Amino acid sequence: MAYRIRMATLDDIDVLIGHRIAMFSDMGRIIDVKQLSDEFRRWLTVTMPSGTYRAWLTEAEDGSVAAGGGATIIAWPPGPQYMGHSLAFVYNVYTEPAHRRRGLARQLMEAIHAWCRENDVSSLALNASRDGQPLYEAMGYVVTTSPMMFFSLAGV
Repeated sequence: MAYRIRMATLDDIDVLIGHRIAMFSDMGRIIDVKQLSDEFRRWLTVTMPSGTYRAWLTEAEDGSVAAGGGATIIAWPPGPQYMGHSLAFVYNVYTEPAHRRRGLARQLMEAIHAWCRENDVSSLALNASRDGQPLYEAMGYVVTTSPMMFFSLAGV
């Protein structure tokens, strides 16, 4: 089967939301589907038109979406291991079950890398699922001992 990768638009919002929900479900995360869908929809309607969030979709020959992935492009200061000025944080990489094991996630990541090279984004970061980690490591991503920590102000 032949596939093609294209940039996603707001016309694809339902697919992007569906992939995010499915990704978390596949990871065994308990989520409030309606709340996450509503909040992600609101977020996409702001971040996609501004260019902060970029998404790519892989289409099968029949035009159906087989896979997708995205990245938030953020200003990031130079540091000891990175002298760039922005960072692409990759997430929402998801392949529909019927299209898995065909290299689509790798092709999506290569498309994201190409876009980053063309747009002077020379560093990428991501959180890998257990299933995705071997792919990312094979592509050169390394597990770090990052001191990054998270704190949520929601409900505080």
